[in-house]
Amino acid sequence: MSIRKEEARSMSTATPGNGNGGPLEGAVVAVAGAGGPAGHAALLRLAEAGAVVVGCDSDPERLAQGVDAARDAHGGATVIGDTVDLLNLEETREWAQRTEKEFGRVDGLVHLVGGWRGSATFAETDLADWDVLEKLLIRTVQHTSLAFEGPLNRSGNGRFLLISAAGASKPTAPNAAYAAAKSAAEAWTLALADAFRKTGGEEGPHAAAAILIVKALVHDAMRAERPNAKFAGFTDVKELAEAIIGTWSKPTQEVNGNRLWLTPQP
Repeated sequence: MSIRKEEARSMSTATPGNGNGGPLEGAVVAVAGAGGPAGHAALLRLAEAGAVVVGCDSDPERLAQGVDAARDAHGGATVIGDTVDLLNLEETREWAQRTEKEFGRVDGLVHLVGGWRGSATFAETDLADWDVLEKLLIRTVQHTSLAFEGPLNRSGNGRFLLISAAGASKPTAPNAAYAAAKSAAEAWTLALADAFRKTGGEEGPHAAAAILIVKALVHDAMRAERPNAKFAGFTDVKELAEAIIGTWSKPTQEVNGNRLWLTPQP
């Protein structure tokens, strides 16, 4: 396991929002799947908001690009990249424990691990696609949620944020495996939200699990490759990053267990 890190600030007594660097000053936020375009955008925006950001990805080169870009854009920001196999529960638990031990808290886990497989028709669905998607879209959610539930509860204002797709609520024939996997990941996340609710008792939840739903994501490179495309209904990765930040500005009880639609609800 490799760790890329710049000298870290002590976070043992920090509380989100009580500094001058941004709305998440003092928060520690982990980003799973930080090597892709959405992950890069999240690293940038979280660093800008003042958070200590701990990203992980299975691709160390893509992860390093995002970490370096976030550091360069926001001088003085603490942005770390860990190469973690999220399909390994023990390795995922070690990542969560190491992060909490080093910085004294974990205030967020943003789940951006993605992937897509589809077919021309329902009858042509290849069940090998399900095998791939089950690992990427479900198993990684299971492992990160199990690993980070405790730290997020201890934060007092934690967020577990799953990025999902509108297709999970209205499956289409060619996307049977993808929609089913996304739907399962959403159900698992809502079960985590119920756990947060029950742990909080009469005081209300101390952490929130929520689902941010898009039709699909778009970024600058996609637009450059397809200059004539409209990308109707797509959410820009920068807009997604802004929505992620915004969940901390709402009361935990209002966020917990909800689907937050960034595209029209089908």
